[in-house]
Amino acid sequence: MKKILLLLAVFVTVLTNAQEIKWVTLEEAVTLQKKAPKKIMIDVYTNWCGPCKALDKNTFHNEDVVNYVNEHYYAVKFNAEGNDKIDYKGKTFTNPNYNPANANRRNSAHELSRYFQIQAYPTIVFLDEKGDVIAPIRDYKKPQELELYLKMFKKDEHIEIDTQEKFNVYYKAFKPEFKG
Repeated sequence: MKKILLLLAVFVTVLTNAQEIKWVTLEEAVTLQKKAPKKIMIDVYTNWCGPCKALDKNTFHNEDVVNYVNEHYYAVKFNAEGNDKIDYKGKTFTNPNYNPANANRRNSAHELSRYFQIQAYPTIVFLDEKGDVIAPIRDYKKPQELELYLKMFKKDEHIEIDTQEKFNVYYKAFKPEFKG
């Protein structure tokens, strides 16, 4: 019995000490940028989206992803069909057609989703140190797939990549280091 309790205590300690991405609101991230400039990574999801849940479980809980994002980005979770009021770039974005009865089903798109031109879920939107959009990256990404974008945007290497051919060369040369 003592061994079981000891194992249970160790298990609970491991779970409570597990690293997670430090999620903040978009407004908090923009405020933080003013004190310590970093890029912003926005996880654009919906409550009903299976690939969104898989991205959260598999990629955003990967130790390498967690460590890299926490060190180099401000991370934001944004429900693309939610009812939050969000102030961004001097405008207030809401979801005027939000239906509370559809909170866990398809709902109307939030105005900020339209602003970011979100067309699929999940999408990860990257913003530069001034809060301007770098790029939306669509679909589920494994840790090593996301690593490419995290490092490319962090190092501003995307600035020189202005054609599909240049991206293909970058992609082929990229050597992932994150564990899958």
